[in-house]
Amino acid sequence: MATTAGPTPSDPVTAQRPTTVMDPTATVSTASGVKLTAHNQYKASRLLSTDLPTDPLPLFRSWLAQALNPSPESGLPKVREPEAMALSTATASGIPSARVVLLKEVDSQGFVFFTNYNSRKGLELIANPYAALAFYWRESSRQIRVVGRAEKVSRAESEAYFATRPRGSQLGAWASTQSSDIDEDALPEHVAAAEARFEGKDVPCPDHWGGFRIVPFEVEFWAGQPSRLHDRFRFSRPEAAGPGGEWAVSRLSP
Repeated sequence: MATTAGPTPSDPVTAQRPTTVMDPTATVSTASGVKLTAHNQYKASRLLSTDLPTDPLPLFRSWLAQALNPSPESGLPKVREPEAMALSTATASGIPSARVVLLKEVDSQGFVFFTNYNSRKGLELIANPYAALAFYWRESSRQIRVVGRAEKVSRAESEAYFATRPRGSQLGAWASTQSSDIDEDALPEHVAAAEARFEGKDVPCPDHWGGFRIVPFEVEFWAGQPSRLHDRFRFSRPEAAGPGGEWAVSRLSP
């Protein structure tokens, strides 16, 4: 995964550790269900316009590096599995679906994850090649939101990543027809068949499996603040500008 080694000068660092103050009266049972009544207070390091670079991807990489391995002087907590991201896709007619997947690389072009191309998300991205991503890092009271166009990574990239996966995950990619209906006992049989097929051999990357890159044209950074007066900045550029396009930055009302 491409990340910077640590915080860059553009990242605000304060002595106060980011916190989320939880409301103890978070739920109320009702006759028909449960009401959520929490009024949690957030306190992240401030995010100011003077702290921003001209490109959101280096800032994302810096935030990710801090989440994975924060320096003691930053006062930031370590985030558990910060690469987890909500991926939203839609059918050609606009019916949405969402799920959590794992970011595997962020490079100069965008955000990369891998999947079965015949899964629901894969088929939706092929039919309607736009997606939204959302990262929520509760420990540091930070969020990042991404909107962009989806494109398949090269076959060489998919094969190179597939070769790094544990063998069980490689076999699973052959055994599972992801997102399709399956009988209760069928999956172990499919796994056994894949094990027998590739016994004593390297497991190749299936043709139906590979990566997508979300090339962003909108990226928002959110730093939680008390009383819902959060710091929000949106980077945007025309979709047609592509990976080399110039970004405009605006502060958003909380």
